[in-house]
Amino acid sequence: MTGFRSPSLGLRALQPAAFGADPSGERLARIRRSPHFKDGVFQNPGGTSRIRPAGSASAFAKIYFDREAKSHRAPHGTIPVHATTLADLARPPATGLRLTWMGHSSVLAEIDGHRVLFDPVWGERCSPFAFAGPKRLHPVPLPLAALGPVDVVVISHDHYDHLDMPTIKALAGTDTLFAVPLGVGAHLEHWGVSAGRLRELDWNESTRIGGLTLTATPARHFCGRGLRNTQHTLWASWVVAGEEHRIYHSGDTGYFEGFKDIGAEHGPFDATMIQIGAYSEFWPDIHMTPEEGVQAHLDLQAGDPAVGAMLPIHWATFNLAPHPWAEPGEGTMRATHKAGVTLAAPRAGEPFEPTDAPPATPWWRAVAKPPVEGWPTWPPVASSGPEPALAGE
Repeated sequence: MTGFRSPSLGLRALQPAAFGADPSGERLARIRRSPHFKDGVFQNPGGTSRIRPAGSASAFAKIYFDREAKSHRAPHGTIPVHATTLADLARPPATGLRLTWMGHSSVLAEIDGHRVLFDPVWGERCSPFAFAGPKRLHPVPLPLAALGPVDVVVISHDHYDHLDMPTIKALAGTDTLFAVPLGVGAHLEHWGVSAGRLRELDWNESTRIGGLTLTATPARHFCGRGLRNTQHTLWASWVVAGEEHRIYHSGDTGYFEGFKDIGAEHGPFDATMIQIGAYSEFWPDIHMTPEEGVQAHLDLQAGDPAVGAMLPIHWATFNLAPHPWAEPGEGTMRATHKAGVTLAAPRAGEPFEPTDAPPATPWWRAVAKPPVEGWPTWPPVASSGPEPALAGE
């Protein structure tokens, strides 16, 4: 069996704690019994995915280090962040569903009287080291301690920009439960979360927490935190269903036909949180472009653009790809407009209720370097497509 060679005790002692821990014992046995595990690794839906950059290193370097392109990959001003307070979040959502995007893929969902925190990353860098790695481009909207009680923390996979050791250690001292994909629980136990607070799921498995049903659903991505990517922990998207509302969080994923199946089985959704950033032609199988993200939203809603709102995630907070910093926001705005999908485009930290949110403006333009051709008129003066519904400011 490949993919499970543990490092020697000497090497393990030199590894950063942020690398986490490899699955072992019954956790490892359960992984090996998974129908999605074959030849020592977890398999992606839809066939093999390229998890290493395609093309030549020189071609990638030419794009990544181009001076003009590089100038567009970071904001040119202070990113606006909504100063969320505990008082803001203490008021129950009028509709029973409220989402607060905290930046990148971190979202607080208040749903039918319960509080769910997706992929919380409060650290300054998405890296195993405090002195190196992609650094946060804007501050977190509020301190983790000011967030208030959380019923369950949901983790999509174990990459550093989704599973942050300092954040998990802080949450380990609370009463919250954790819903994670197979194998990821080994990291959390290594950092102080007791086994009794873990709900570790394979794809299409569900767990009940309070009045919520949480289901791990397929995604097209990969895993790994250490020096070797052994594909021994699972990655997932998540469905959370309450008494009145249903929401979906994509985690990281490439586009695949399975979105239609997830929508048919668990949808429609009052809101989807869809990854639309850190894409590249060099890794097209594992991250979605804005256009693919909007198509995924439509697939999840059985093709009906009038159902639910789409919240773009996985962008604006860290520089993880060669595309311009503002491009995911612009691309999603155009694609949702063309498709007639309701777009929720809040600033980080700005709570909104998907069915009762004010119209939005492209806030990122104020701090981004404009494209050479300038910003297009918004909203469009004339368009053959339907007028969008935007939410958040």
